[in-house]
Amino acid sequence: MSSTTGFYMPLSLPRRLITDFLHFSGRVPTIPVVRQMDLSAVAAARAAASPRPGWTALFLKAWGLVCARRPALRRSFIRWPWDRLYQHRRNVASIAVERPYGEEEALFFYHISQPEARPLIDIDRRLKHFKDRELGSAAAIRRQLRLARLPRPVRRLLLGAALNVGRWRERFLGTYGVSSYGHLGASSLHPLSLLTTTLNFGPIGEDGGVDVRVVYDHRVLDGAAVARALTDLEDVLNGPIAEELWQLAPAGRGAGRRSRLTPDDLRP
Repeated sequence: MSSTTGFYMPLSLPRRLITDFLHFSGRVPTIPVVRQMDLSAVAAARAAASPRPGWTALFLKAWGLVCARRPALRRSFIRWPWDRLYQHRRNVASIAVERPYGEEEALFFYHISQPEARPLIDIDRRLKHFKDRELGSAAAIRRQLRLARLPRPVRRLLLGAALNVGRWRERFLGTYGVSSYGHLGASSLHPLSLLTTTLNFGPIGEDGGVDVRVVYDHRVLDGAAVARALTDLEDVLNGPIAEELWQLAPAGRGAGRRSRLTPDDLRP
């Protein structure tokens, strides 16, 4: 016989982590800036590439290139023991990856150091390996689950310390974030984040059009700086990223495909 009332459920370990992240990200004054981009050039290059990297790998490397050029994007706001900024020496991308955990789909965070210096194929391979490998075989997942098992005061003490020590922040949390639901036909209007910038993009249109959004910490940056960085991002995607993809195209797949895309070409 089914119950006529609801019931309480304990938080799973991944849900504990998300509540802790939201506890701290709720204190960050973030503002979204969106730019509508024409990515038909990079979409055509990706369609011709074999193997074909996912869009997340493309955006992850492209934003890394932009952050490498613009030092202000590699700064973090430090609250303790007094307000100041910390300049990170390198980029560390933090990517939200959905994975099965028990009976739920849970988010885990994977870090890639200096993605701007890595081949797209290597970035894509790392992301797919993290998503598909056995849950307990990934050191990043084991570390996140160990943290989640600790009592809440201890978890938040450790997270607070990581946020306020520059080198720890870089190592354990990253310097910028990337997340997307574009492959599900949706986009987030204002994702919350602990980091100075978090990049989000929606579905890629058949004409290569897409809304690309960066949520930024207003204590570190102003909107005009982010708007200029988004202009750089579009140039990088249609420039160096597209050129790298054309180098992956087999011989004989020529420039005629650059302006003729099909829905299959735009899939993740």
